[in-house]
Amino acid sequence: MKRALIVIDVQESFRQRPIWALSSNPEIVKKVTQLTEAFRSQGKLVVWVLHSEPGTGGVFDPASGFVRLMDGLDPADGEPTITKTSHNAFTTTNLHQLLTSQQIGAVAVCGIRTEQCVETTARVASDLGFEVTFVTDATATNPIEHWDAPPGRGLAEIVADPRTLSSEEILRRTEYALAGRFATIQTVDQVVEGLAAG
Repeated sequence: MKRALIVIDVQESFRQRPIWALSSNPEIVKKVTQLTEAFRSQGKLVVWVLHSEPGTGGVFDPASGFVRLMDGLDPADGEPTITKTSHNAFTTTNLHQLLTSQQIGAVAVCGIRTEQCVETTARVASDLGFEVTFVTDATATNPIEHWDAPPGRGLAEIVADPRTLSSEEILRRTEYALAGRFATIQTVDQVVEGLAAG
């Protein structure tokens, strides 16, 4: 079965937010690079995805200049970069057509944020019939405030609030929700070893 890697939203937009200081994986570029190099070495497809919110004036607005891959990530020749405006990488792009046109049957997903765009993409990919590998240690997230927390709090207040979900809790819950239902959970090392073994 042909496999592809989908790298989701590893873009400068996230580093412009104060909450990035609490990122679960500030070195995500290194993990993504390990994956992309492994897929390329086997002649497998790598697809890059960026998230865009045109006209919002925020860090995901293309006019901000931050809707670009994080420094250190560069698509190789022939690797497509697609831009989405939905949480998953399929609904507002031609990703499904791109994968099926190349007879891809299995995808590995990584990127930012673990429980949002990466998880949602994994779920949709599974529903579309792809075999999905969720590479948790090549994802990143941050603590999430309770939905009725007062707006505008500083990072220290967010972390101190017992209702805030920690990054560790988010990562664990995401794996529990996906494993055995929508995806197989693997580490970067496991994916790389599997590719090398053929």
